[in-house]
Amino acid sequence: MAKAEEIENGNGFKMGDPYYCKECKRNHTKGKIYKEHLNFALFEDANDDDIEDEGNELNYDDEAELVKAFHEIDDEESTIEIENQLEDSIYSEDEDISDNRDSIQDCINAVKKLPGVGEATLNKLIKAGFSSLESIAFTPPKIIQQESGLGEKTTEKLIKSSMEILNIGFKSAEDVWEHRKNIARITTGSQELDDSLGGGVETGSVIEFFGEFRTGKTQIMHQLCVNVQLPKENGGLEGNALYIDTEGTFRPERIIQMAEGLDMDHKKVLKNIIFGRAYNSDHQILLVKEAANIIKERNIKLIVVDSLIGHFRSEYIGRGTLATRQQTINSHLHDLLRLCDIYVDLSIVVTNQVQSKPDTFYGNPLRAAGGNIVAHGSTIRVYLRKGKGEQRIAKIVDAPNLPEGEAIFSITENGITD
Repeated sequence: MAKAEEIENGNGFKMGDPYYCKECKRNHTKGKIYKEHLNFALFEDANDDDIEDEGNELNYDDEAELVKAFHEIDDEESTIEIENQLEDSIYSEDEDISDNRDSIQDCINAVKKLPGVGEATLNKLIKAGFSSLESIAFTPPKIIQQESGLGEKTTEKLIKSSMEILNIGFKSAEDVWEHRKNIARITTGSQELDDSLGGGVETGSVIEFFGEFRTGKTQIMHQLCVNVQLPKENGGLEGNALYIDTEGTFRPERIIQMAEGLDMDHKKVLKNIIFGRAYNSDHQILLVKEAANIIKERNIKLIVVDSLIGHFRSEYIGRGTLATRQQTINSHLHDLLRLCDIYVDLSIVVTNQVQSKPDTFYGNPLRAAGGNIVAHGSTIRVYLRKGKGEQRIAKIVDAPNLPEGEAIFSITENGITD
């Protein structure tokens, strides 16, 4: 840092008094930090006359104004850097992904037009994953504050403005019905299982498959990752899949078998599946939060979490941690449900483990792990159990619009079939 020129009378300087800096040849005020010192260090070889002239023009007395200006410069540079990185990531992929560039930029521009959103605020929102009006409108204020660092009043203003633009409020049941008629579905590969699900795995919902080991949970997840890439007339969504693996059971070899069974190019199928391995519960939660940043960019139409509760069961041990575990799972499930609200053409499928209820003397002692929290958080619940040989039985346990029923399907080398 520059040193002040000594005064011959030895009285020294008083805080706030101006003095002349011999190092960068400027008038400064003692006790204040100026970015010109850094610029001077970076350009030591500059002409002294130019530095002196510049110093005469930059004689600041208001520290707050100067510091604010510096922050605005830094935030603007960070925003430009993020936008450049976003464009680089889009252009670095194939043409199908680059087609989504305009859609992503439109979302960012819509957020930028919200009242009170400058470069600094936009930078914080993008870094936290809130790059669309929907993501702001559907997220609780506390979560936006925690992840973006914005103030309470600013956050409330952003949410209110986003809701007004999106016209979020009451609507007639007829409007809801018109929306429900246009919901897309992904085929499971089994016509009987599709019929029991009302036509397949629907978008805008969190669908849970639970059962013992070797009942076909992971096999169905693999098949859905392949089928979501099919044309719409063949039961697909012409989109990509994001697979979060918590148990280390994802196998590309199985994907290749299923793709070849449908006469699809397995190289392209594998390329369109974005894989993430979650090594603990915190990492699993983080991957879901990060998924919001790539859904539009990578044309994600299916998110798979296999399995939902495995890490939580191993890390939260004993009754003393039960309340914390359940609340964490509840928050995690709502992150998934929120993605369904933001992206209406997105389907989320999770697998769940089972546990035995020892006090059950009659009937099935197996219960889905996670208790009522997971039961309430899932839109549709499907219980899987073993049948004869390759056969598996799927039972609709809970669904808002579907009756309870069973479907029999088979797991073959080519995938899920009737």
